[in-house]
Amino acid sequence: MEPQNNLTTDDNGKTAGIISYLTIVGWLIAYLAFHTNKKTEQGSYQLRQTLLLHIVYIAFYVVWRAVIVSLFFTSLTLLALAGTVIWIVGLGFFVLWIIGFIGAINGEKKPIPLIGDKAQTLFAGI
Repeated sequence: MEPQNNLTTDDNGKTAGIISYLTIVGWLIAYLAFHTNKKTEQGSYQLRQTLLLHIVYIAFYVVWRAVIVSLFFTSLTLLALAGTVIWIVGLGFFVLWIIGFIGAINGEKKPIPLIGDKAQTLFAGI
């Protein structure tokens, strides 16, 4: 009996999906190392979702930094309010990430709330 360590034939894109959730660098590794040579429906699905999740989070982060810097010099009260809102939105991103990550681990094609369906249409070429 031979050991079954061949990811390209046994994982059906699950590995690419899981790695893509780790960071934007993880997404690039998943796409280049696991998806480019053997495209699977599951891998494509998860890569599309995580790409949009990463893009939206990066955009949020850039806006968040600009708001914090501008409020730092104007109003400490507004800075505290913005900090609370940012914390809540950040927690929301984390919840979306957990939902998607669990779906990838389970090998499910379950859309991430709010962005999952949009990601499938925006990045249909992946």
